[in-house]
Amino acid sequence: MIGSGITASLSPALHEREAQRLGLRYLYVPIDLDRLDLPPDYLAGMVTYAGLLGFSGLNITHPCKQTVLDHLDEVAPAAAEVGAVNTVVFRDGRSIGHNTDVFGFEQNMVCNLPGASLNKVVILGAGGAGSAVAQVVLGLNANKIVVIDMNQGRLERLAATLRERYESTRFKVAAPTDASAELIDATGLINATPVGMAAHPGMPLSSDSLRPDLWVADIVYLPLETELLSTARRVGCRTLDGGGMAVFQAAAAFELFTGVQPDSQRMLRHFAELTSKRDATGA
Repeated sequence: MIGSGITASLSPALHEREAQRLGLRYLYVPIDLDRLDLPPDYLAGMVTYAGLLGFSGLNITHPCKQTVLDHLDEVAPAAAEVGAVNTVVFRDGRSIGHNTDVFGFEQNMVCNLPGASLNKVVILGAGGAGSAVAQVVLGLNANKIVVIDMNQGRLERLAATLRERYESTRFKVAAPTDASAELIDATGLINATPVGMAAHPGMPLSSDSLRPDLWVADIVYLPLETELLSTARRVGCRTLDGGGMAVFQAAAAFELFTGVQPDSQRMLRHFAELTSKRDATGA
């Protein structure tokens, strides 16, 4: 896995434990750009050499999910629709990009936040994860979504991607200064930024914008209890953490890497065990 601030990721243990249960030899290595003091510009070389060194594939995370598109031989249609790749598979000397975030977030939403109103959903972040989340929510028949990001270029790219599949009346892009106003009549809020991760602590917006009739979801899973979610629960909001998304997208990536279907329910149980051990030790 290549990304920033991922040294403490649970993905290696999650993938390797499931492989062990299935009788597969499997090694999963985090390559943390922050720890190596490398910029995302090094991604091109990493993808090339991973293929040459015999890796079966790569998981790609923040901040490389869109950057990696320019360094692949092929992008699967579903990933091209999202405009982001979080899984790269090496086959016959070619690198092929996929996106399992869409499946992961959709499964988490459907299974763990049933009946949530999708009348108007505000999404924070227009990067790779934000694009995947936007596609999921619109695919679940949201009446309207508003995607907020400080990077105008990302907003424009996402708007262009959504315009190809959805009526323009169903989505809107906006700057962070508009967040409070957009949340006044929103029914749901999704944080698809890295803010709240162990490596990026804090809140992605002011707590004054939260109210009891708003449901709040976070794609961050390390920690599961982000500051946003703990604050939302105190306000009285219904909440959804990023654990389910992490497991379901990992299960889909595992199958792409190995050709073997994992037991996602077993992976969920293992994830719960890993997080409880982390909470107990404080590691």
